[in-house]
Amino acid sequence: MRSSSSVRQLFSGVPLAGNYPAAVTLALLALSPYLVLTTATTLMQPLLMHDLGATRFELQLTGGMSNAGYAFGAVVAADLTLRLARRHVYLLCEAGFVVSSVLALSATGIGQFATGVILQGFFTGMLLVCALPPLVTTHGVERLPTTATVISLGLFGMVTAGPLIGGLVGSNGGWRLLYTSITVLAAIGLTVGALTFEGNEPPARRAGFDWLAIPLAFGATALPFFGVSWLSRGSFSDPEFIVPVVVGLLIGVALVVGQFRKASPLMPVRVISNTLPVTGTLNAMVVGATFTTLLELAQVYLLDVAGYSPLRVGSLLAPQILGVVIAALLFRRVMRTRWTPVMALSGLVSVAVGAAVMLAVTPSNASPVTAVAALFLGYGAGAGVTPGLFLAGFSVSALQLGPTFALVELVRSEAAFLVGPVLLHFAITRHTLVHGFHLSVLITLVITVVAAVFLVGLYLAGGGPLEAPNLKGWLAGTSTGYRSPALAARFRATPD
Repeated sequence: MRSSSSVRQLFSGVPLAGNYPAAVTLALLALSPYLVLTTATTLMQPLLMHDLGATRFELQLTGGMSNAGYAFGAVVAADLTLRLARRHVYLLCEAGFVVSSVLALSATGIGQFATGVILQGFFTGMLLVCALPPLVTTHGVERLPTTATVISLGLFGMVTAGPLIGGLVGSNGGWRLLYTSITVLAAIGLTVGALTFEGNEPPARRAGFDWLAIPLAFGATALPFFGVSWLSRGSFSDPEFIVPVVVGLLIGVALVVGQFRKASPLMPVRVISNTLPVTGTLNAMVVGATFTTLLELAQVYLLDVAGYSPLRVGSLLAPQILGVVIAALLFRRVMRTRWTPVMALSGLVSVAVGAAVMLAVTPSNASPVTAVAALFLGYGAGAGVTPGLFLAGFSVSALQLGPTFALVELVRSEAAFLVGPVLLHFAITRHTLVHGFHLSVLITLVITVVAAVFLVGLYLAGGGPLEAPNLKGWLAGTSTGYRSPALAARFRATPD
C-alpha cells in the first residue's frame, strides 16, 4: 500500500483527484462531443457538400473512416495503457481531439475536413478506454448504478441527440459554429481532465508492442469501412466493395482467434468466451447495427419521400432521447440485480417493435409513426447496448475492464456501421425508394427477431440461473462480478 507521502506526490497537481462529479464530467466531455456528430452529419450533408466542395462519396468515406478510427482507437488505447499512465494517455488524446476539431471547423476543403473528423473518431475511441474504466472502478459500489446511468447517457444519449442537432444545422446553417462548440467542450474536457484525472502505475510498463493485435485491428476496421463507403458511388458487385469488406472481415476473425489463442492477449477473448459476456456482446452488436440501420433509413425516407426539412426530421426523431433516458434510469435500478440480461433482451425487443412500427409508415402518417418508432428505438439502444457492455465487463476482473471495453466496442462498431450502409444502399437501389425502404426495414426486423430467439436459446443453453453480480468482490479484485457458465454448459455436462 502506498505511503501518505507517495499518495500526495501522485496526486500533486491534481486538485480534483477522487472527486466523483468531476470524474463524471470528465467522462461525458471525453465521449459526448464526437458521438453527437456521428448521427448529426446526415442531415447536414447538403450544407457540407456545398461549403467544402465535396461529393457525397467523399463525405461518406470521411464518416466511414472516422467510425473505423473510433474502433481502432479503442484497441490502441488498450495497448498504450499497459505501458503508460492513463492520465498521460488521456491528456494526449483530449489535446489531440481539440486539434482535430480545429482542423475540421477551419476546413475550406474536404481534405482538411476529413483529416480532422477521422482524427476525432480515433481520439474518441482512445478516450473511451482511458476515461470509462477509472470512472467505473474507483468510486465504490454505491456509485456504480449512477456511473452506469452516466455511461448510458454518454454513449447513446448523445447519439440520439445527433439528428435533432443535425436538423437544426441542416435547416439553418452554422456547421462551423457546431464544430466550434465541440472544440470548446473538448478544451473544457482537457482542463477538467488535467485537474481531475489521477495518475496510476502502468500494469505492464515493459510490455512490448502487440504486433498481432494492432496491425490486425487496423485492417479489420479500415478495410470494411472503406468498402461500405464505396457504395455511395458504386454497387454491390464492385471489387472496391467486395474485396475490402471480405478481406477486412477475415482479418477481424483472425484478430479474435489470435487473441483467443494467445497466452497473454491484449484483449481477453478467452476470458469472456462464456455465456453471459457472449450473449451481452452479441446483444450489443445486434442492437447497435439494427438501431443505426433504422435511424439511417428513417432519415432518408423522411427527407426524400415525405419531403420534410432537416429540422422537422430531427424533431420527429427526438423521442429517441426520451427512450434512452428511460433506459438509463431503469438500468440504474437494475444493474445491481439479477435482471441485467433480461433488460439487455428488452432492448433488442424494443428495437424490433420500432422496426415493426416503421413498416406502417406512409407519406401521410410519417410524423406520428416516426415519433412512436423513435421512442422504441431510443429505449432499445440504451437498454440493449449498455447492459450488454456491463455483462462483458463484470465477467472479467476489474483490471481487464479497459481491454474488455475495447473488444466490445470494436465488434459493436463493426456491426453498427457496416450493416446500416449496406441496407441503406439496398433500399435506394430498388425500383422505388418506398419499396426499398419497407423491404430494408423488414430485413432489419427479421434480423432482430432471429437474433433475439438465438440469444435466448444461447442463454438457456448455458444452464445458469439469473444471479445478481458480486460487485464488492469485483471492485476488490477478489472475484469476477458474474460466475458465468460456459457456452452450452447444459449440454456439455456429464453425469456423475
